Amino acid sequence: MSGTDICEVVITAADPEWLAEFTRRLVTDRLAACGQQVAAIRSIYRWDGAIQDDPEARVALHTRVALVDRIVERANAEHPYDVPCVLALPVLAANPAYVAWVLEETAAA
Repeated sequence: MSGTDICEVVITAADPEWLAEFTRRLVTDRLAACGQQVAAIRSIYRWDGAIQDDPEARVALHTRVALVDRIVERANAEHPYDVPCVLALPVLAANPAYVAWVLEETAAA
């Protein structure tokens, strides 16, 4: 199947437990069908003019493209970072049954 109405939204955070709870709230509120978390990643980035090297967690949410703005709003309101990483990545092709499940488990926009 090519072309879908779903996407993957990547969010990172310093605290894996905070990120798991945030993910749970998004799934409960039907903003994401699921979240697949990697508890240990290493992020190297520039912040306030200095290079940082920090452990973080990362979640990949599966959701509707139409819900991305609401996820960004929630992250901006609830995330402990001043500027949370929230990236929506396109799903170019997918198992049609999985796409149907994501659409069934998320709220209509």
